Amino acid sequence: MKSEKEIAEEMAQVVEQMRIDDIEDNPDIIDEYFDCDCCGEHKCLAGSIEYDGYRLCNDCVLLAETGFALNKIKSVQDLIDAIEDKHLEALTEFVKQEENRKIN
Repeated sequence: MKSEKEIAEEMAQVVEQMRIDDIEDNPDIIDEYFDCDCCGEHKCLAGSIEYDGYRLCNDCVLLAETGFALNKIKSVQDLIDAIEDKHLEALTEFVKQEENRKIN
């Protein structure tokens, strides 16, 4: 049986390969960005995946796939709920930056 570390390393390779494949299939994807439904950050479309109507960036795909492989999460919603605090933090920071921009 594989250790959690081995599973995590395997998932990291798989998810990175997905990102590389996306770039090879469509080099312009490097300039395409979206707001990740999980972490809330503005991320490159390369290596992103849509799960249950949520688009996850490559970093969050890694978290999701590793979570599934280790039976730590049952759905993407579990991951989103776990990351929600971080997401709110990012949104709050964005709002603060926007307000500062308007003032200056």
